Amino acid sequence: MSMRSMWRIVSLVLLALNLALNAVACTGGGAAAASTTPTPTTPTPQAPPFSGTIFIDADIITAADPTTFASITPSGQGLRSMFDRRVAAFIQVQAYLFNVVFSDGLATEVQVNPEFGSVDAARIQAEKYAIVIGRLPRALRVWVATVWIHQGVQPFGGGNNNLLIHVGQGDLYIAAGILEETFVHEAAHTSLDAAHAVSAGWLSAQAKDVNFISTYARDNPTREDVAESVLPWLAVRYRASRITPALAATIQQFIPNRLAYFDSLGLAMLPVS
Repeated sequence: MSMRSMWRIVSLVLLALNLALNAVACTGGGAAAASTTPTPTTPTPQAPPFSGTIFIDADIITAADPTTFASITPSGQGLRSMFDRRVAAFIQVQAYLFNVVFSDGLATEVQVNPEFGSVDAARIQAEKYAIVIGRLPRALRVWVATVWIHQGVQPFGGGNNNLLIHVGQGDLYIAAGILEETFVHEAAHTSLDAAHAVSAGWLSAQAKDVNFISTYARDNPTREDVAESVLPWLAVRYRASRITPALAATIQQFIPNRLAYFDSLGLAMLPVS
């Protein structure tokens, strides 16, 4: 037998052996084939990338964006109970009152501390901030029944079907370019927290993500996580062209399940588009 013939026989034997082994694997005989399905992995716990999310980008919503603010009408003065951070308590004052209507049918009463001195001075503040609030998505304005406006440099607030404003602090937010971003956070307290902050779906998303988007959210997971996460979601889903790819990647890395949770809600976002 020639050497060439011997190599042909060896090749045929090897081919037959390979086919036989494949047949055994396909029919379940012998050792089980290795699985190619990836095993779900739990994210590694990491320090949050941000201290607070109102600072992540000043262009998520800007003064150049459309507003749903439609009209403001003075309605005199009336006794109102308003929270004032300067004294950390509710105060009762004869507030200047303004009825604000938005173009999507929502409305709110703006209550201005009489310390501003006149209805004209109060109206300037009421209209200034109503225009900005009108830039927020409808889903964040839907439960805003009142707005409180005081002087002073104190943090804004949300909840109580209200938005709390201290105009000295507002000037600082404006200078930093984050007034609208701050209102997104506070309005989330007002319009989203009650339905979502301790819901099964949200808590499941928290658990799956493992990590938090900010130290503020991590340190206050029930009170602040929804408000801290909704602005990054808005940025990634509606303002991707305004933020850096690195910022988008960080948000998607740290809170993918929270992003999916917000996606599932079908939130009314106009005038944001």
